[in-house]
Amino acid sequence: MTELILINISGNDHPGVTATLTAILAKHNAEILDIGQSNIHHILSLGFLIKTDSATSGDIMKDILFKSYELNVRVRFTPVSVADYTEWVGRQGRTRWIITILGRKLDAGHIAAVSRVVAEQELNIDAIRRLTGRLPLDEDDAERAHSKQCVEFSVRGNPRDRSAMQDAFMQIAAKGEVDISLQEDNMYRRCRRLVCFDMDSTLIGTEVIDELADRAGVGDKVKAITERAMRGEIDFNESFRERVALLKGLDTSVTQDIAENLPITEGLDRLMTVLKRTGYKTAILSGGFTYFGNYLKRRFGFDYVYANELEVDDQGRLTGRSIGEIVDGKRKAELLKVMAQVEQVDIQQTVAVGDGANDLPMLSTAGLGIAFHAKPKVKANADQSLSTIGLDGILYFLGFKDSLIQA
Repeated sequence: MTELILINISGNDHPGVTATLTAILAKHNAEILDIGQSNIHHILSLGFLIKTDSATSGDIMKDILFKSYELNVRVRFTPVSVADYTEWVGRQGRTRWIITILGRKLDAGHIAAVSRVVAEQELNIDAIRRLTGRLPLDEDDAERAHSKQCVEFSVRGNPRDRSAMQDAFMQIAAKGEVDISLQEDNMYRRCRRLVCFDMDSTLIGTEVIDELADRAGVGDKVKAITERAMRGEIDFNESFRERVALLKGLDTSVTQDIAENLPITEGLDRLMTVLKRTGYKTAILSGGFTYFGNYLKRRFGFDYVYANELEVDDQGRLTGRSIGEIVDGKRKAELLKVMAQVEQVDIQQTVAVGDGANDLPMLSTAGLGIAFHAKPKVKANADQSLSTIGLDGILYFLGFKDSLIQA
């Protein structure tokens, strides 16, 4: 008669536990139907679901019980009915989701709040893992200001109301000063290949046109137009032409100094190092200007730059006009699609990152769109947002773990 037995092992971890116990199962020709193992602070949790028969099940349990005593670990045996096993197998086709919680500091309240929403949506938590490194107890204020903590939930099932679930996560994030990402765990999430970035206020902590305007003595006028455009109050192309016109007569010799003193966003260097090392293609799609995009390309190793070209007269001064088609929100989305075709990747394998209203078209086009330290309107219309830490937080959305990152 067939017997199904769940064997749970727990205790201090040390080499050889798994090898020794599976050798016993092999000796008795037990079939392993499921297996799982985890280790938290040197404490082992190991489980086997085995199939055997009534003639040998007693010997298996006896041998494992004696060996567990020798290994100084605890063991528990639980019979599983065929009906329960069949029902469990039938659930394997259910959708799986990845919930990522990250911020400067996570506490039990964040975990409890997210877990409560998961339970209300009738989803099952299959696994929880920490993606960031181990936390030192003697962290000083400076280290704490730049620390990162990230936990990833793997959950299974179909949410009762996905929209309500995301709304609940947004409320938790806003109240708890964390970011919460919800992604379907499919093959595309595991093989993103192309990452496209806005430049101004995303890769750099400024709007380059504002920097140029300050040198031209029209800073206040341009900043006012920029803010209206980023909030989506006026058409980007119209605002672009108005701002560029105000730069007429500015000597282009200032561009090098501006470029060399750009405030680089926290985490960009680490992010680009990891993306390049792991074979991702990267691009800057900017409503800013090519000179500064190419500067960042040379410095950090981006593969592509698409931005606006400022027209320069024979005396090396700006004419107040741009050359060619304006790179606006619609154009960014088009360029994202073109690059996906060139790189021969599915659009679901692409990532787009931006902060302004003119980034929304590419954020909604990409397989993973991330509103980065974005305006409220942009965050409300983007599937994912990152507001509490630097650009390298994107690595956790992609499933990277600190212990595997050499950067």
